[in-house]
Amino acid sequence: MKKFGLFTLFLVLTLLIAACGTDKNASETGNSEKVYKVGVDTTYPPFEFKEGDEYKGIDIELINAIAENQGFEIELSPMDFGGIIPAMQAGQLDIAIAGMSITDERKKIVDFSTPYFDAGLIVVVKEDNTTIKSVDDLKGKKVAVKKGTTGATYAVNNAQKLGLEVVQFNDSPAMFQEVSNGNADALIEDYPVISYAIAQKDLGLKLVGDRLNGDQYGIAVLKGENQELLEKINNGLAELKKDGTYDKIIKTYLAE
Repeated sequence: MKKFGLFTLFLVLTLLIAACGTDKNASETGNSEKVYKVGVDTTYPPFEFKEGDEYKGIDIELINAIAENQGFEIELSPMDFGGIIPAMQAGQLDIAIAGMSITDERKKIVDFSTPYFDAGLIVVVKEDNTTIKSVDDLKGKKVAVKKGTTGATYAVNNAQKLGLEVVQFNDSPAMFQEVSNGNADALIEDYPVISYAIAQKDLGLKLVGDRLNGDQYGIAVLKGENQELLEKINNGLAELKKDGTYDKIIKTYLAE
């Protein structure tokens, strides 16, 4: 009976140890809590970038705040944007937050959170301009754009409809200068990029009107898996918007 008891004890201990194994796609801390691996692209300021040895940006602060709010642990995994979804499919990542637009094509592979950011193009004018308040006020105006950008494509494609005179530049500083000097009435640029630039530097410019178009960014998990985690992400995002943390993060990086 004694031998049988020892064997039983050994069997129970073995089963207990096996039960503490890692869950799919998640590593563990010393106290057996899940650590979710988060795919990020740190070459996309103001959402994700590296400053010295520290990762910064809207996405970085947001996912850390959500994790803290919902009581789970995360580990950042920086990589090229194009490799994030394949890494999720390979089971190497649990979460993706990388300025990722919510698209029907991506929805075939991942499940998105509720949108956390409205991207798109925006009209920008000189800081003291009081006559241009939206894209509708650009008729007969000279509009500066950067060659090869979505802003340039939008301006050229809508020039006749909106009555624009489009002037194109090879670089952003020259485009900004054209408007701040009064040589052009406005410019059209990607909202997050220009908003971040205005927040960081005294360009003498301001944003006007609503987005001209735009995608919404979402936080992703692999489709059909980690639904409990996705619910936590959505709950955390809602809490951060409710208590003002979300607005504080956005205002750190973007001018309104």
